[in-house]
Amino acid sequence: MHGTLDDCSANGCGWPVGFSLDIPRDWVSGTYLVHFLASDRGRDLVYDHLFVLKPEPAGKRPAMLFLCATGTWVSYNNWGGSNAYEGITGPGRDRYSPTLSWHRPWARGFCRLPAGAPRSVNPGLPVGAAIRYPHMEWAYANGFSKKYASAGWASYDSHFARWAENQGYDFDYATLHDLHHDPGLLEGYRCLVLVGHDEYWSWEMRDAVDKWVEQGGRVARFAGNFMWQIRIEGNNQVCYKYRAPNEDPVYGTDRQSRASHFWETPEVNRPGASTFGINALEGVYASFGGCVPRGPGGFTVYRPEHWAFQNSDLYYGDVLGMESRIFGYEVDGLKYIVRDGLPYPADDSGAPEDLEILALGLATRLEADHGHYGSDLFIADEDALFIAETLGIEPGTPEFERLGRGSGMVVNFPKGRGEVFTAATCDWVMGLARRDAQVEQVTRNVIDRYCQEN
Repeated sequence: MHGTLDDCSANGCGWPVGFSLDIPRDWVSGTYLVHFLASDRGRDLVYDHLFVLKPEPAGKRPAMLFLCATGTWVSYNNWGGSNAYEGITGPGRDRYSPTLSWHRPWARGFCRLPAGAPRSVNPGLPVGAAIRYPHMEWAYANGFSKKYASAGWASYDSHFARWAENQGYDFDYATLHDLHHDPGLLEGYRCLVLVGHDEYWSWEMRDAVDKWVEQGGRVARFAGNFMWQIRIEGNNQVCYKYRAPNEDPVYGTDRQSRASHFWETPEVNRPGASTFGINALEGVYASFGGCVPRGPGGFTVYRPEHWAFQNSDLYYGDVLGMESRIFGYEVDGLKYIVRDGLPYPADDSGAPEDLEILALGLATRLEADHGHYGSDLFIADEDALFIAETLGIEPGTPEFERLGRGSGMVVNFPKGRGEVFTAATCDWVMGLARRDAQVEQVTRNVIDRYCQEN
């Protein structure tokens, strides 16, 4: 037993080594769950951890590399009291921490979950019902982190990994942090897969992907919410987020483009669309609390003839993933126009050249309040007000009201000698876990095409 310091979320636990393992050379690249067992006054105690074993540097490469969204895992991990959203830091011990250490355990629910744990995406809201967040209430009642449904291996990455392995795909595993420290990690692979809630990236991670795609790599991104830039400093991940303009030390310096803020903010000026074809601030919430609570749950298909939809039996106007509820809880989109019944990127969208919008759904940055008894709003208008402040939009104007009208998209575009496919939603993985035949077919179409030799 070792104590935990008040600042362990930011500076690590500082515990001495109690056990070490030399990984056998015959262990394959993958994600390994670790279960720590103990007893206390006759009760059996279990704590879960995990590690990702990346491939041997000189080993033979399969066609596909799967990158775990560890930037987002770290940001939501509230073990020790603080994460990037709330916490016990600051003079009043009531603030989120802009610096987060990965030298600490994962919060309960990030590595393993019991069957039936509620997800962030709601199953639909009855007319007149109160706005609630059942996954948070379940977490409080059962001793899990309230952020278990927002990030982590158990809620997101694991569903793709298990599906892909069961389908017979051969692939390596690594993490976003591996990519940050080793930009050559992608060499030798044909297809890079990203899934789930994948919100936090560093400039260096993006540089590595952009360069690799320009040289012929292909990205299959079945993930949502490409929003924040982070920095890696020592053993810590840094993201000042909402407090960045006043507290991030790179503001006002020649390193201002590395500010830990929205990718779309003028100081950073590197919208996500240039890498993955979509922007976080044009999306955000769907099927989440009072944010589009009764949407169809999937993407409305506009270009069923596209190769990604081959053999999926999708028609124009069908809703892809409706039964498996893949649309939410956070999505990304673009400014767009509809012409002759088809969506196109708007001239000021920042979309890459030749990008096609294949399917889309509706999202919002404003949580509506209908005043139903028992409602407990979580989003409300806080995000919309901050986005407006960041982008210089005045509340009460038509531009501000437009923040209530976002989108989530499936897009495809060429990039240099490579190509990018993005299905911009966190919960695409549930189409695989729930064995939605059309979602599975689209996923296979993309991976099979991208794993082929150029």
